[in-house]
Amino acid sequence: MLPFFCFSYFSSISSFPQPLSAEEEKHYLDELSAGNEQAKNILIERNLRLVAHIVKKYSNLNKDMDDLISIGTIGLIKGITSFDTSKGTRLATYAARCIENEILMSIRSTKKQKNETS
Repeated sequence: MLPFFCFSYFSSISSFPQPLSAEEEKHYLDELSAGNEQAKNILIERNLRLVAHIVKKYSNLNKDMDDLISIGTIGLIKGITSFDTSKGTRLATYAARCIENEILMSIRSTKKQKNETS
């Protein structure tokens, strides 16, 4: 249900909330590690701008932008869920890679399905 929420949020607002400062990001990551689901939702909301930025790179594909945004949001959620603060990187750096990987997996899957159909 969360990806749908993010998708509808993304589609209905032309401007995104401002990204979190380093201090805010650390605070919400600490809250998330303590089990606060609201902190996870805030991290997702405030990083939707990153998803849109990465999706722009793939706008030349014959895929619907809304689909790419949904796929990118799933990558963002996976990135936030699996992020490890002890590695010393920023969340956006790690999440960007997760978003791109999710989009690329989807593109590869689509190509594979096209080859299987006759």
